[in-house]
Amino acid sequence: MTDQAVFLVGFLLYLVLMIAIGWWAAKRQQASNLLEGKSSAAQAGEDFLLGGRSLPFWLTLGTTVATMVGTGSSMGAVGYAYHHGWAGTLYGVGGALGILLLAWLYAPLRQLRFMTMSEELSYYVGADALVKNLVALIIFVACIGWLGAHILGGSMYLAWLTGIDQSSAKLLIAFGFAIYVVIGGYTAVVWTDAIQALILFAGFILMALFALHAVGGWDVLQQSMREHQIATPKLLPSISLAVAILVGVLATPSFRQRIYSGLNVSTVRRSFVWSGVLYLGFSLIPALLGAVAWLLIPTLENPSYAFPYLALELLPVGLGVLVLLAGISATMSSASSDAIAAVSVLLRDIYALLFRRTPHAEKVVRWSRFGLVGVVGLALLFALLADNIISYITSMIAMLLSGMCVLALLGRGWQRFNRYGALAALLVAPLVSAVILLQPDWLAYWGNPVLPAVAISALAAVLVTLLTPQNRLSRAEALAVLTAQRAQMEHSTEVSAVATTSSDNALKAELS
Repeated sequence: MTDQAVFLVGFLLYLVLMIAIGWWAAKRQQASNLLEGKSSAAQAGEDFLLGGRSLPFWLTLGTTVATMVGTGSSMGAVGYAYHHGWAGTLYGVGGALGILLLAWLYAPLRQLRFMTMSEELSYYVGADALVKNLVALIIFVACIGWLGAHILGGSMYLAWLTGIDQSSAKLLIAFGFAIYVVIGGYTAVVWTDAIQALILFAGFILMALFALHAVGGWDVLQQSMREHQIATPKLLPSISLAVAILVGVLATPSFRQRIYSGLNVSTVRRSFVWSGVLYLGFSLIPALLGAVAWLLIPTLENPSYAFPYLALELLPVGLGVLVLLAGISATMSSASSDAIAAVSVLLRDIYALLFRRTPHAEKVVRWSRFGLVGVVGLALLFALLADNIISYITSMIAMLLSGMCVLALLGRGWQRFNRYGALAALLVAPLVSAVILLQPDWLAYWGNPVLPAVAISALAAVLVTLLTPQNRLSRAEALAVLTAQRAQMEHSTEVSAVATTSSDNALKAELS
């Protein structure tokens, strides 16, 4: 059997394992609900989309870390380090700061029982329907964009290793993570994420040890980098890259889902702090691998292939399969998280926008599965049109997430912030990003559009807020409106009353 056939068989066996874990996790959740007397259709829908809001510390930690170590942090960071050495750790710096800010600022929102990020952001501005619907559409497109990036990254690995064409590899990656998410929903996502986190950490650490051995150790690597004068990126583009990753973490819906689904505030906060520390330490490994690849293979045509190339060159076939499955795990764990986040928004917000009502509780799981198939299909179309991961991710963050990041930060810390300021942030950020992207000189200067997009949209949001009336509803009233809307999805007046009382108590605790 050729090496390429071995890699393909290994990947297919890996997919079978993830599907089996997803099925087992779903059955385990159902059995747990029966033991606790939770067998309603509404409970099944909440389980499918949020894991029953009861994830313990270690599962929240595992799924958060796996989601953070995605396509950009694996292939993107290694490729960036191939040209810029230790600057590849900028992914870790930006990501760690982002997740620590989430732990500090947003973990308390677990008490308010939001279901989607669009609910949360509209809460800051009086439960405004226009803001909520616009954010829902942006989130949906952003999730599709992230999914496209993960499919693109995973397919690049798979095509390189197995010899199949790029389009077939994209189809196989998309089918692979879609099937276990469709089977088990969010519960399957968090369990497979936890397993994938172990695989990817083991694989990347193993690869780093072999890479250091290949160049003669740490001291030799440092000396060789100085002698060969590996390029150092300019300061402003470097800062811009780190900020882009930070903004991505703060405004990506899949991380918010970790907050909404955690057992309690303490569980979410501890898991996020540990995730930030682990991610910061992990960021050294892709940077090291990129630097080693540059020293050993200075003529590599596409730096995105640096990681799989090293695995093929330095490892025996058996270990190579494990290490390269770690790389694919990084892309697929993040992909599954973004897929379920997209479907949550689709069922909770966009469905209501289109049909003026929420789906019946009995149909939530069924429609969620149909939604997953559609979401993955759309993301596949995005992936078929792109071939550069770094530019794809940073451009998407600037266009879609910068305004949402500004809205989230201003809304969380400024009671006066209103719907007009929110709309200004959401509209100005993509306009600024588009202008930067269309001017090659400006793009080269900034590195990516995130810094000017965030700064100008924040300024616009503040000015517009100060010049316009306050929100009609207080935050307590806004929370009551959102809670009632969410309860309609469960079709239970009793649930609505209990949820409203619980949310009122949570709001008092959160604001205090």
